[in-house]
Amino acid sequence: MGVIGAPAGLLDNWSATGSGSNKSIGILLVHGFTGSPASMRPWAEYLNQKGYTVRVPLLPGHGTKPEDLNEVTWEQWPAKVEQEIAELSKTCTKIFLCGLSMGGGTTLNVATRHSKILSGIILVNPMIHVAFIGPEVAYFLSRFQKLRKSVGDDIKRPGVTEWGYDALPTRGVHQLLKMLKYTRSRLHDVTAPMQLFHSVDDHTLPVSNTEIIMNGVGSRVKQRIELTNSYHVATLDYDAEIIFENSKLFIEAHSGE
Repeated sequence: MGVIGAPAGLLDNWSATGSGSNKSIGILLVHGFTGSPASMRPWAEYLNQKGYTVRVPLLPGHGTKPEDLNEVTWEQWPAKVEQEIAELSKTCTKIFLCGLSMGGGTTLNVATRHSKILSGIILVNPMIHVAFIGPEVAYFLSRFQKLRKSVGDDIKRPGVTEWGYDALPTRGVHQLLKMLKYTRSRLHDVTAPMQLFHSVDDHTLPVSNTEIIMNGVGSRVKQRIELTNSYHVATLDYDAEIIFENSKLFIEAHSGE
């Protein structure tokens, strides 16, 4: 559908301070490649209504035009997340990191370095590889074609959009695959408790992504929940409430001293 016509503010960085006993628990929610904060807002608003302090960043290269995603380096995405963690740390004593798709890969990348300060990570259809296409192949293809057809809005619920790009920036894909290759080699350094949601009917990523992550992370606590009535952008789909409610239970379970 593209980003044109998105409601005012929906594609911007968004944050909300919590209330009550959960105010000091911070939750950072990271959107996917070519996506936008719109895909994470309902989840963030749900958690904020439960008293949690939440932040939903706009990742570099997103929320403007597809060509801008060809101008970033992959290091900018985890750097943005780390900046948001630093902001949460000013007022929060516990921090949880949530990621959708490439946001899941970015979450894992950050967790390879910062698991000790994270109380938990929550992943929805996370991305860790693209089968048979490595960074080298993506780089070669990006020299010939700057934009390809979009893979966004893989949502079963009709009439719903994540307000992402309607084109796939190939140089951005090259950077994405570089990040995933590095992160995959370091999955053993992820030790924070992990909850992972996986859509059985995902047209964007094969189940191998979930399997690689479940087998590769060093987390002693790792929980996998299957979603049977959603496609890739499950945070906006029929199973969204399953994600929201189970993530709340996970956060409650890992917020204690």
